[in-house]
Amino acid sequence: MSAQGEPSEVAAYVYSLGAAAKQAARTLARAPASARNTALLAMADAIESSSDVLRRENAKDLETGRENGLAAALLDRLELTPERIQGMADGVREVAALADPIGEIADMRQQPSGLTVGKMRVPLGVIGIIYESRPNVTVDAAVLCLKAGNATILRGGSEAIHSNLAIAKLIEQGLQAAGLPAACVQVINTPDRAAVSALLQMDEFVDVVIPRGGKGLIQRVSEDARVPVLYHLDGVCHVYVDDHADLQMAEDVAFNSKTYRYGICGSMETLLVHVQIAAEFLPKIAARFTEHGVEMRACARAMPLMAGSVLAVEEDWATEYLGPVVSVRVVDDIDAAMEHIELHGSHHTDAIITQDLARSQRFLREVDSASVMVNAATCFADGNQYGLGAEIGISTGKLHARGPVGVVGLTSQKFIVMGDGAIRG
Repeated sequence: MSAQGEPSEVAAYVYSLGAAAKQAARTLARAPASARNTALLAMADAIESSSDVLRRENAKDLETGRENGLAAALLDRLELTPERIQGMADGVREVAALADPIGEIADMRQQPSGLTVGKMRVPLGVIGIIYESRPNVTVDAAVLCLKAGNATILRGGSEAIHSNLAIAKLIEQGLQAAGLPAACVQVINTPDRAAVSALLQMDEFVDVVIPRGGKGLIQRVSEDARVPVLYHLDGVCHVYVDDHADLQMAEDVAFNSKTYRYGICGSMETLLVHVQIAAEFLPKIAARFTEHGVEMRACARAMPLMAGSVLAVEEDWATEYLGPVVSVRVVDDIDAAMEHIELHGSHHTDAIITQDLARSQRFLREVDSASVMVNAATCFADGNQYGLGAEIGISTGKLHARGPVGVVGLTSQKFIVMGDGAIRG
């Protein structure tokens, strides 16, 4: 509301999107899976055939980003290469091929009263998604929400406005091909920050908001939202190399965890190494990091073993670098490693490298993260790699959905009760 008590132009615009999305969600709830899949396949074809258009619009965003001093990792997230565009189209087709979760009935049980009680999977309704930098999120969010029977309102970052609006037109083409309302997927067309505030306040229309971005965005959403929030927080991910590890495996996994792609939330930010193998392991991994241009910030025990490293400061242990920087700490044992993860991690993804079954099982049980891995690189923390198709984000909270959120994570369940004139005495 403005100071005069009248809705601002931006708030009124977002309100109109919310009202339209609520109506579209009702249409989607009764639409057959075939209609949703037709829309998805038409979107994939539109994306594939519009690669040149998408790259042209994306180039405008990249140019603006460079002029504004956008960090290299964020520019990488922003860029739409031909391979990434093809990957988006392929991802849409993969989602279309997934089993339809809507209407699935489970756990039907006969009760002493004579009632049969079970659960049916249903859409959440209207989902608002707020995200930064990566225009492929526009596609992922739209198709996953649509597959799960939800209407969605998307608000991407201002740095990707041209890319997102171009993608929005292709999504609308897909919806039209299936005879579904355009309001099933709406992209907010203004970079005005007031649009975010309006979206967060529309609890009469929006059933859940999913933010994807930095701590500033998450904090703002936490403070302002009247709508339930499914959090996608930062990824301060760890790899712990145990003294019972295969050291060549550990070297390969740690290196891949850091360097596969710096800008993803599953990239390793902190390497923890057992004191008993530090002298053998750290010089080798340091040489590989140095060759690859990775800056190493090491604790006092690790630094003498890692040529070219600098001394870490306390802030390093809780920093998501999203770039060619890694922090390294030598720890006394698995307990110290897990304590470090609990104190400094973000409950996203953490891995142990060990050949000791008992220790791997302890790590799996006791590390409180959305994904916990044994002898695998943290960069596998991805909905597609988990067999979910594309993902909307990685939830680091514990309610409703946790870890990569795919189609099933964007649904809920309701109880269904079958009787034959049952009354309660």
